[in-house]
Amino acid sequence: MTMAAAMQSRTADSPTRPKANCIAHVDIVGDLAAAEPVWRALEEPGHLFTPYQRFDLLGSWQRSVGEREGARPFVVIARDAEHRPLALLPLALRQGHGVRTACFMGGKHPTFNMGLWNAEFAAQAVTTDLDMLFAPLHEQADVLALTQQPKRWHDHQNPFALLPQQTAINGCPLLVMEPGGPPTSRISNSFRRRLKSKEKKLQALAGYRYHLATTDADITRLLDWFFRIKPVRMAEQKLPNVFAEPGVEQFIRSACLAPRSEGRVIDIHALECDEEVIAIFAGVADGQRFSMMFNTYTMSEHARYSPGLILMRYIIDRYGERGYRSLDLGIGTDDYKRMFCKDDDDIFDSFVPLTSRGRFAAMAMSSLNHGKRLVKQNQMLFDLARRLRQAFG
Repeated sequence: MTMAAAMQSRTADSPTRPKANCIAHVDIVGDLAAAEPVWRALEEPGHLFTPYQRFDLLGSWQRSVGEREGARPFVVIARDAEHRPLALLPLALRQGHGVRTACFMGGKHPTFNMGLWNAEFAAQAVTTDLDMLFAPLHEQADVLALTQQPKRWHDHQNPFALLPQQTAINGCPLLVMEPGGPPTSRISNSFRRRLKSKEKKLQALAGYRYHLATTDADITRLLDWFFRIKPVRMAEQKLPNVFAEPGVEQFIRSACLAPRSEGRVIDIHALECDEEVIAIFAGVADGQRFSMMFNTYTMSEHARYSPGLILMRYIIDRYGERGYRSLDLGIGTDDYKRMFCKDDDDIFDSFVPLTSRGRFAAMAMSSLNHGKRLVKQNQMLFDLARRLRQAFG
């Protein structure tokens, strides 16, 4: 089902903006199949988007998880006067407490949320373009909850960085890599020596190897192991297991098996020996950046040799040697991430009211997220919140 709202852009007559690069129509598409052709076209080279917004990843999430949670596709497509797509917002619509909230598809699983943009339009976008983009949305939504957005992606500004914003609840440590740089520019010699010393114990194992899973059989085998081990690891850390939520395993398996030009939509890297899987890291890549999504490591005595850190070294070198410019290990500032990632990505949240009811919802969401961020930044409050969650969760 498609609802088209044809409206003349307020910036169309601006002498500094070519008419072809202004929004003339905004469509709201409630069906994934109807949105798919435009969505895939905006994934082609020369467009601005993160690998978390690929159709095969978010489409899988919507079918497996979103539908079960009562989230409906709410895909916003902006076009110019010649009907060429300028932007696509991969949103899902939820209703609760009398408020219709549109948020990015993917739930807790993407590290970054963003639209898919015509790069030229994104570079020239101004606030009146965003007003035009949002104008027809109030008919179906009260508020936009646009969380975990990068301010920039591959040196291009995210157009939504023009919106009123606040710092996201969690940070994202970042490793900036110099294309063609020596290995020591990515990981210091002293850290490499420590990891090599640990790895000697593992190298004695029969069939010890690092590899990127390329066949369906390998991917399925590694995921079978992950879904057995991860719940045990999460329970050990007294953390809720997001992978046990309805539909999540189906979503992960589908995205890991979905092909893309350079690999899979989610790539799985593994350390193994003939006896067992030792560690895996899975993430998304786009030719310039690798972003980790999920990981775990063995419950056997081999865990004492830091296989996760050893695997990370292999992954960093693999992408560094292929000219990648950055790598991140996902949301959160865990100690192991800081061993590799010395910088931080700028991530922000925006809560955009579309109706009078949405104004109150936006203020409430903003305050809640601000409070959560304060708790995360205060170790005493964070420890208290964790103990309460363990006691009552």
